[in-house]
Amino acid sequence: MKTILKENAYGKNAVNLSKIIRHPTYHEFRQISVNISLKGDFETAHTLGDNSKILPTDTQKNTVYALAKEHFTDSIEHFALYLANYFLATNPQVSQATVDIIEFPWTQMAFDGDLHTHAYLGGSSEKHTTSVIQTRNAVTVTSGLKDLLILKTTDSGFEGYIKDQFTTLKETADRIFATQCEASWTYTQQELDFTALFTKIRETLLKTFAHHKSLSVQQTLLAMGEAVLNETPEVIEISLKLPNKHHILFNLEQFGMENKNEIFIATDVPYGYITGTMTRD
Repeated sequence: MKTILKENAYGKNAVNLSKIIRHPTYHEFRQISVNISLKGDFETAHTLGDNSKILPTDTQKNTVYALAKEHFTDSIEHFALYLANYFLATNPQVSQATVDIIEFPWTQMAFDGDLHTHAYLGGSSEKHTTSVIQTRNAVTVTSGLKDLLILKTTDSGFEGYIKDQFTTLKETADRIFATQCEASWTYTQQELDFTALFTKIRETLLKTFAHHKSLSVQQTLLAMGEAVLNETPEVIEISLKLPNKHHILFNLEQFGMENKNEIFIATDVPYGYITGTMTRD
């Protein structure tokens, strides 16, 4: 039996990098994690142990750090585009370079309304993401966010669903809606102001979530995606994941008390998991 190597790729993951950008009046602190994956003419490395076309993953790691000095100065999208193009331009045996970057946001401390010049607060679980896939013929930029924990205390209900012999869930027209939002969207091109667009899309998602009268998580998911597509022509497609972080009404009647949507059991697991991808007709 002859074995065929159908597909192969290699790279370096979790290249963790922090950078201080020193502006005249303040320091900007950035923290990212970079994954690199290369596809190309590497078959002889597998079949013959011939490494003559292999760019070591350690070199890939060093490249990220070295290029960050001059080229990681604004958006993670622009840095990912620069890295992907660099690996293709300097390695003719590479046919596709994929660069994924996650950014861990830090915010400047503020005292009496004034931003501190070099002190930052971390701790937020939210992350900004991008994935750049570049071939010899095309470039695709997909960005997004993950672990964005959002909640609203009303304007959410769930009624009219299937009920069978195992159903115990009670219908409600007023409940807590909590989710840890993950979103990713694909841009129309690579020459864009990615920083401004990310801020705009994030704001659109939050405003839609906050103001939408939700009859289900599914309905709100669609509304959030539609709002981004309607307000951002630079986006081709958007995918959303909205895990339903349940807050279950606690039974106070056993203590002779009435629970007027005030006291809840906050649960982590199990949880509902709702996903959807939206594009233009």
